[in-house]
Amino acid sequence: MTAELIFTRRFCMGHRLITGSSERCAIPHGHNEYVRVTLRPAKQARLDGHVNMILPFAEAKARWHGFVDEALDHSLQLSETDPLLAWFRQNEPQRAERIVVTPGDPTTELMAALMLAKLTAFLADQGDILRVHEIELEETPTNTVRLGGNPQHYLPVVNRPAKDCWWNRPDQSISDLP
Repeated sequence: MTAELIFTRRFCMGHRLITGSSERCAIPHGHNEYVRVTLRPAKQARLDGHVNMILPFAEAKARWHGFVDEALDHSLQLSETDPLLAWFRQNEPQRAERIVVTPGDPTTELMAALMLAKLTAFLADQGDILRVHEIELEETPTNTVRLGGNPQHYLPVVNRPAKDCWWNRPDQSISDLP
């Protein structure tokens, strides 16, 4: 048996997919999504009979919930090659800061992998007390992606060191735009 901490967060987002895999999704549109993370302690240990917790809930979830609430909620997700990104950067640079920039189309599968990487970076930065067992991203009540393990196994190869990508940094970043 393994101890697990499970946290769920709801957020609103907009995106579009431009590769042609889903013509309906080529028009910007939005979803109300739920992200559920399951965390496990890096080392199994008996509760101590005093504090009786792996890590206080507030500490375990604070950075993650802050990222979802402040960076992801009401953001627009676009591929780094989407022409809308250039338009926003030129015409509304202050709004371009609210765009999640992804390597390729921002599908639910890719977003789950990026979020898995981001949460992994947060937890490593907190001392590696907890680790991500799995992440579930529910796009609609009928479509959910569940990932676990090393996020780098899912992510596309990019032309820069992985450590420099926003999804691998333990900060609030959602893009690598200058």
